[in-house]
Amino acid sequence: MASTTMRPDPAACGDEDQLMRIGACRALLHERMAEIDADAAEIFADWQAEIGRPEFLAGAENLAFYLAARQRDLTELQDDLAALGLSSLGRAESHPRQSLAAVAATLDGLSGGPAFWPDPAEMTAGVEFITDQQELFFGDYPGRYKTRIMVTVPEQGAHDPAYIGRLMEAGASCFRINCAHDGPEIWAAMIANIREAEVKAGRHCPVLMDIAGPKCRIETVDNAGRHRLHRGDRFVLLRDPDGERFGLPAITITFPHIIAKLQPGMLVWIDDGKIGARIAEIGDCGVVLEITIAGDKGEKLKLEKGVNFPAVDLEIEPLTEKDRADLDFVALHADIVGCSFIQRTEDLRLMMTELDRRRGDRAPRPLLLKIETTLAVRNLPRLIVQAGASRPVGVMIARGDLAMEVGTERLSEVQEEILWLCEAAHIPVVWATQVLQTLLKTGAPSRAEVTDAAMGQRAECVMLNKGHYIVETIRFLAGILRRMDRHQFKKTARLSALTSWRGPQPL
Repeated sequence: MASTTMRPDPAACGDEDQLMRIGACRALLHERMAEIDADAAEIFADWQAEIGRPEFLAGAENLAFYLAARQRDLTELQDDLAALGLSSLGRAESHPRQSLAAVAATLDGLSGGPAFWPDPAEMTAGVEFITDQQELFFGDYPGRYKTRIMVTVPEQGAHDPAYIGRLMEAGASCFRINCAHDGPEIWAAMIANIREAEVKAGRHCPVLMDIAGPKCRIETVDNAGRHRLHRGDRFVLLRDPDGERFGLPAITITFPHIIAKLQPGMLVWIDDGKIGARIAEIGDCGVVLEITIAGDKGEKLKLEKGVNFPAVDLEIEPLTEKDRADLDFVALHADIVGCSFIQRTEDLRLMMTELDRRRGDRAPRPLLLKIETTLAVRNLPRLIVQAGASRPVGVMIARGDLAMEVGTERLSEVQEEILWLCEAAHIPVVWATQVLQTLLKTGAPSRAEVTDAAMGQRAECVMLNKGHYIVETIRFLAGILRRMDRHQFKKTARLSALTSWRGPQPL
């Protein structure tokens, strides 16, 4: 700790009322710090024994302190500090203990006592570690502290070597292979083309291979796919394809055991929220659902579209047979392994065990935890510690399924909280799902999605999906991120010069 002693004349600090306010604020701050320290020590003690990776210790300890601090409502203290012209602690995720100590030192000094400030290097160490991890996960372009762009590779990336080069030239810095599609032969060709483009560009562009995981999908469609369904229409979710249809369109799903957990009134989402339905009746063969949300022109129930049951703990095995087969290739060829639908620490331990067994004596691969369920959000601190204890870890905010699970009205709050928590743990984040989707598909962005893309700049990486206009979209996103990088870093506004009002202003 760097220390500086300041003993001003108390009379110089203002009138007696101001000195009393300083003293009250100082006493409250020291009281809260003692409480937070005690709670943080208890949280960290529960984690420490299993952390075998020394470079993760600082992030885990900081996360414990942050969790302890955020279990309290500190808004009153923030208001008091702001009134004194001091930091209100609203941007302290990567260094909350040091920020509290710095403010406490200032209050100590204003009260006429000895003051000891943290070493400035302690305030930036967390951000520096995140930045190093950003390069490991998302590549070395376009420089430190700059948000990267991840692109999901379509099959064209396997057959056209020049295609990957065009994506990189437009601004892509890392690539995602979705293991829900294609297979080892196509994946190997994609990776070979990425490696070739890397060498030509003199760049490091990591490859994320995203294990599909146990996503519940529509497995069969009977009659429902022939016409559009509208609000108020009904369809049947069957336990098996031979169940009674009641003259209604019918579907089955990949995990039929879920049907036994359903109750009347429960909400079901299909195809990332394009269709919302409530369970109207429970029968021996399945359940009848009534559509409550659909586009004005109606929607079709389609094969392989996702189905979400936000009120149900699905209790699904975290790795399917396909996932285990895919891991044989992924463990040896991916730079980063994406873990889909990981919800509990036991799910994560199984994934790591299966990966490590296939890697033999090679170093563990970094993991990217896809957060897409309410349970995963609730367990996120423990999931981060479980993975970070033995290997580099990052988080993807998978906003498609996550929105269906937590509710679209809560999504903006939850994605903010995930960003803050990951910064506190000193790990990088990907802002994902439907970023600039209209531009990708049609060549023209909506105004709302431009703002969404700009918000993604606070993450270490923004992910784009496949689309006909992918090159144009990468360039467009790169421009947004470049501009926003001038003005924002995480929650901190950068006071760079404004360009909209240069020169004399018109009357």
